[in-house]
Amino acid sequence: MTAYVLAVDGGSQSTKVSVVDGAGVVHVSAAVPLRPYALGPGGRAVHPDDDLWDTLVEASRRALDRFDGAAGDIVAVGLCGIRFCRAMLDARGRLSEPVLSWMDARTSRPVRSLDPEVDLVCGAGGYLAVRLTGERRDSAASYQGTWPLDPRTRRWSEDPAELARSGLPAAVLPELVEPAGLLGHVTAEASARTGIPAGTPVHATANDKAVEALGAGLLGPGTTLLSLGTYVAAMTLGEDRPPVDDRYWVNAAAQPGRYLYETRGVRRGMWTVSWLRALVSAAAPDLVDEHEVQRWLEHGARDVPPGSEGLLTVPDWLPPDDAPYRRGALLGLDGRHGPHHLHRSILEGIVMTMHGHVSAMHDALGRPLERLVVSGGGSRSDLMMRIVAEVFGRPAERSGAPDAAGLGAAICAAVGAGLHTDFASAVAAMVRPGDVVEPDPESRERYAALLDVYAGLGDFTDPMFRRMAAL
Repeated sequence: MTAYVLAVDGGSQSTKVSVVDGAGVVHVSAAVPLRPYALGPGGRAVHPDDDLWDTLVEASRRALDRFDGAAGDIVAVGLCGIRFCRAMLDARGRLSEPVLSWMDARTSRPVRSLDPEVDLVCGAGGYLAVRLTGERRDSAASYQGTWPLDPRTRRWSEDPAELARSGLPAAVLPELVEPAGLLGHVTAEASARTGIPAGTPVHATANDKAVEALGAGLLGPGTTLLSLGTYVAAMTLGEDRPPVDDRYWVNAAAQPGRYLYETRGVRRGMWTVSWLRALVSAAAPDLVDEHEVQRWLEHGARDVPPGSEGLLTVPDWLPPDDAPYRRGALLGLDGRHGPHHLHRSILEGIVMTMHGHVSAMHDALGRPLERLVVSGGGSRSDLMMRIVAEVFGRPAERSGAPDAAGLGAAICAAVGAGLHTDFASAVAAMVRPGDVVEPDPESRERYAALLDVYAGLGDFTDPMFRRMAAL
């Protein structure tokens, strides 16, 4: 009998479910798009209705319907949810209100008041764990920010002042387990909905970026991962918690006792590409679907020279928390520019922004950038990979797994189920390198000059946006 694990990758734009063996081979997978966020005043952004659970149910059923093995061959589930979300559950384990997205301004603030019916407050992964297992457990590597977590012990703080600051009494918080630890077993009710065999062990993973880093093979400090997803960020692995520095922050890694040093990010990074694609779709009905629109944009943008003929994009479609006045900007438009220029300029703006963030992090850490791996949906674009290599001036290695977060979730499940003895052996067996894109020297020279211009854009745009925000 071949043993398989079921990997659940809850992302910001879709829920993906894959069946993976102990060698890291994905046998079947299915992805179900999430519905658009329900937006409201005061920076509200929620997942409508019960969308996280509904998409997990549908993706699981689709994947298992295509699986040609026996149901009993699936020995474990690895569960990964979107980080920084907030879910309020009643005593039955059902939502008291829709899940707050990580984009919701309320998730960056303490809880002001709790409805008396709220029995559990947890992240997105914790909510899905409750629905799958009935247990109130979640990964210790899934909580950051306003949650009352002691980052060194990866346990809830026992300091009454810290609990009061968060607005969360200890009684409403989930039990924490380390990555690969047991969250519980699939209940009969969850099995009837998802098709996952009842009694299957469900194992903890980590926050989605940490799981993605694991699936991309980050095990040591020599590699930096550029994650091109809805939220774009870069990270490298470390063994300790260095002093606080505003050029990066420290996140829990998917390996117990390790840390990820993470740059500032672009909050609606590859989502901005989706935004442009939707505009083009509305204006060009002859292009049948979003995949055809994407191919058309990519093909035409390849012929646009580096620098998009003077068009620069500031990709702040969703501003950072510490600069809420910022907005996205397209600078330098003239009559030459069309959709292909816009597409290339958006990609260049994301990569040049991240070049600045990555350089700042490595300067702060005092370590060189040795190897650059790229993952996430944006890494599937050959044009984006070429821009990354040329802006960074070094080879850019595509993650070997199209869904690195899904593979990371599978690794955690494989370790938890005993298919591999530890994370190092699991990564060695399950992660494969991807192709490498080399920078073109002439284009690299062009981008080096553009980076000097790009670095000063904030000095121009920030005062303008501050004045506009005051109107």
